[in-house]
Amino acid sequence: MKKYFGIFCFLILIFTLTACKTYFNGSRTGNDSQLIMSYQVFNTTDSQKLTVTEGDIIHAEIIVKRGSLSFKIQKDGDLTPVYEGKDISFSDEFDIEIEESGTYIVTVTGKNTKGSVHFGLISNQ
Repeated sequence: MKKYFGIFCFLILIFTLTACKTYFNGSRTGNDSQLIMSYQVFNTTDSQKLTVTEGDIIHAEIIVKRGSLSFKIQKDGDLTPVYEGKDISFSDEFDIEIEESGTYIVTVTGKNTKGSVHFGLISNQ
């Protein structure tokens, strides 16, 4: 009976450990002018506030090697994003000119994603 109990406990342990999901395996740097992330696994949501002046440009570089990535850029307090991408499964690079000064939030969500993102400010001054 003890032998079966030991095997049962061992199987429960194995099932518990294999059910663990990795949400983020990579590096992240962020401040008021950029968000830089590089990851082997990204299965969560992350965000960064950027302080932007009217006429500044947010330059985006997105590399998706596996999975999909969604992102949005919106002014703090506004519900409507100024730019948004959903379920992106390819790499891309683009610029977004900001029309109104303020704090903008860049939100990135990965679904079993491998790759990197870089959102950085290009000042108009």
